[in-house]
Amino acid sequence: MNPNPPRAAFARPPRFAAAEWDARTQLAAAYRIFDHLGWTELIYNHISLRVPGEPSHYLINPFGLHYSEVCASNLVKVDLDGGVVGHSDWPINPAGITFHGAIHRTLAHAHCVMHVHTTATQAVCCLKEGLAFTNFYAAQLYGKVAYHEFEGITVHADEGARNPGPVAIGATLPHALALMWTAVRACEVQLATQSMGEAMPIPRAVLEKCVVDSLQFHPKHGAGEDVFAALQRLVDRKDPSYRM
Repeated sequence: MNPNPPRAAFARPPRFAAAEWDARTQLAAAYRIFDHLGWTELIYNHISLRVPGEPSHYLINPFGLHYSEVCASNLVKVDLDGGVVGHSDWPINPAGITFHGAIHRTLAHAHCVMHVHTTATQAVCCLKEGLAFTNFYAAQLYGKVAYHEFEGITVHADEGARNPGPVAIGATLPHALALMWTAVRACEVQLATQSMGEAMPIPRAVLEKCVVDSLQFHPKHGAGEDVFAALQRLVDRKDPSYRM
């Protein structure tokens, strides 16, 4: 069985360089994947991706569109100060550019930044103890989770470093997706476990081994590439219009 069925033909608009168009297509696919997974929050929250060869520019979703409406051509290119680069028919959400811009500006390795408000992740964020490293998924994130106190909706420039919910930062988009999916599953299993009783602890040595064995980004074979490819094939079969 061919895992790569023929794709609908969508030509690259001449105003976009080939590398940027590839990035736009990948990011638009990610928005459709989030929609398929049920990670949408009306028209809110964001996935941002640096533009190849343009370290001071990144792509983000247009404000006002549902994730199912995002496509390669309507993504908005912005600079690290939140200014729109080039033409856009849509505005951008101040909360998104304040928060994502601060991360892209501060962390050179932050190629892709993902932010969601799923019920399970938000619930764990509300817990005083946060994520408990007591299940298969959480073990893979041991030592990789940081926290910041909630201080309101992130719409002002001085709030860019504040964390308004679960965020995954990846060296590539597939890497970030793998981290986010793992975090979401960790939170779901934690809430299910807590509804039944106290979780069994996992020894620190086992946690450390899990981190070494899982989700490590490698420049040659990446992390999460195969998972992203499978999900992209899924949304291609469902609706390839994100490639427009």
